[in-house]
Amino acid sequence: MLDVKVDENMVKELCLKKIEEKLNGVDVELVFWDSSELKRRTCLSWNTIQERFFYHPEFPKFKIGGKWMFPAEETKEFLLKWLREEGGV
Repeated sequence: MLDVKVDENMVKELCLKKIEEKLNGVDVELVFWDSSELKRRTCLSWNTIQERFFYHPEFPKFKIGGKWMFPAEETKEFLLKWLREEGGV
């Protein structure tokens, strides 16, 4: 005969840990990016962004007050297209 004992607190702790790991892995999508997020997402400096594609007529950007905002989905689409054209991918 087999007797199994389960520590409910340990099971709860393990479950919470796994849930936290999964939530940390989820890319929470933003509607807009600011310049800091654009730099983080592209791994490029602000100077490089301005030199390479910022002034491209198709690059989606809006200036709200003194802050640049970029619609996330449109910006991703532009960046992928730009990268393919620039990198020959």
